[in-house]
Amino acid sequence: MSCNAQKVESSNSNDVSVSETKNPKLIVGIVVDQMRYDYLTRFYLKYGDGGFKRMVNEGFNCKNNHFNYIPTKTAAGHASLYTGTTPRYHGVIGNNWFDKTLNKSVYCVRDDAYQSVGTSSADGQMSPHRMTTTTFTDENRLFTQMRGKTIGISIKDRGAVLPAGHTANAAYWFRGKNEGAWITSTFYMNALPKWVSDFNASAVANNYLRTWNTLYPIDTYTESGDDLNNFEDGFKSKSTATFPYDLKELSKENGGYDILKSTPYGNSLTTDFAIAAIEGEQLGKDDITDVLTISFSSTDYVGHNFGVNAKETQDTYLRLDKDLERLFNVLDAEVGKGNYTVFLTADHGAPYVPAFLNSQKIPGGLLNFNDVKTDLNSLLYSKLKVQDLVLKISNEQVFLNHKIIEKSNLDINSIENIIINKLLDYDFVNKVFKGSVVNNFAFQDGAEYLLKNGYNQKRSGDILIVMESSVFSDGPWNKKGTDHGSGYAYDTHVPLLFFGKGIKKGHTYRKTEITDIAPTMSALLGISFPNGATGMPLGFVLD
Repeated sequence: MSCNAQKVESSNSNDVSVSETKNPKLIVGIVVDQMRYDYLTRFYLKYGDGGFKRMVNEGFNCKNNHFNYIPTKTAAGHASLYTGTTPRYHGVIGNNWFDKTLNKSVYCVRDDAYQSVGTSSADGQMSPHRMTTTTFTDENRLFTQMRGKTIGISIKDRGAVLPAGHTANAAYWFRGKNEGAWITSTFYMNALPKWVSDFNASAVANNYLRTWNTLYPIDTYTESGDDLNNFEDGFKSKSTATFPYDLKELSKENGGYDILKSTPYGNSLTTDFAIAAIEGEQLGKDDITDVLTISFSSTDYVGHNFGVNAKETQDTYLRLDKDLERLFNVLDAEVGKGNYTVFLTADHGAPYVPAFLNSQKIPGGLLNFNDVKTDLNSLLYSKLKVQDLVLKISNEQVFLNHKIIEKSNLDINSIENIIINKLLDYDFVNKVFKGSVVNNFAFQDGAEYLLKNGYNQKRSGDILIVMESSVFSDGPWNKKGTDHGSGYAYDTHVPLLFFGKGIKKGHTYRKTEITDIAPTMSALLGISFPNGATGMPLGFVLD
């Protein structure tokens, strides 16, 4: 029998029941936003012994772990790894998407039915209502009659809200700007707990408005490219994207405390707050399993800004390694070695920016979907004499104007065929499919398999586009740095590490999928799988 607290009853009715704890007192789920698998191996010799290396040496390393759907976006990634299924079932098809019912773009966790807590801004008006299935954190709450706690923490609202699930005690995210405070939503509570208010009042965030220089001498950062190059964005009011960075001065032109998100100190601040949560919520202090979800988001902000090959990215991971060691030391002291279980993964990877690849004679490029939309509508008007038949192109999906199509008595199949033939004329487009066709795919691998897993019949577009490798959606935000969202290995291949109670030591090259994590945690705890789970428990990981 596997359960959170197994009672052993004596035949003597006067004897007190004995609690035999079999499960971890605390599960800590860690998502490192935008962590490619090779960040684990490329920087490995520079890591210390207490962070990433501790997980590798004391735990289990799944070296061939992949996302199994398109698009690989932050919200979809967090939802998928905690629900054990893909956007096809949990419904979170991107960070933002075009809602066909509301006829407008929506944000994954935005919910105007609730109010902000801890800020007067609207940044707290969030909930997991658009995620349509349960998470393993939900199932643990149900199994323990709501006695096992769930706390979600991330700089990003979506990185806190989605992993924590529908039944969480709390999810907290960071409000930068001129506040530098951790906030939440009335979905969870009406006022911040004292430990959160105390943390905010201590002005920890202000302490990180310091000079960001490399942790070690910059000439030892041989695993990344030149500090001065043409492939990084950097910060406003600084002429070059080069060390050092005076964050206090730069914050004046870069969103106040928001600048911390794009530095390793955002991860340090997240670690500080997670440690405060462990102590403030007394996590792992009894025999009923609690769950703490932590998403380190600054790796994503740094990656988008500076890219895969940057000194800034390497420094961010070396500093994150120190933060992980600090977190694990607190878990050892507060919960006890052998009493907690940790898994670490990512919500997606990232490619080298196309301009850098081109400089190395590797194909890549940019495709402007605003121009594509204009081209498609012009073509359709020339053939059908009806305007604005393409409403939106979102997440590389084409959404048609069904009201106009029906009103004009047009044949949707003919419209889709015209669009597909036109899209295939673009150099940077690899494949194009009708949504109705994708829904019936029987493929078990390749882009078709990934598209099917990411296709939600009620929410996804009419036509799905697969671009060539290393092609980005064109825009001012991704001509430098990096972006993500594809089904190519640079976006799908991410770390998966387990260590702690109930975990074997070892590694495998066997292919695992991101949707296997939630069933594995459920199997470890002996609880129900999330109600939409399609992944399989990784039995070879469990002791």
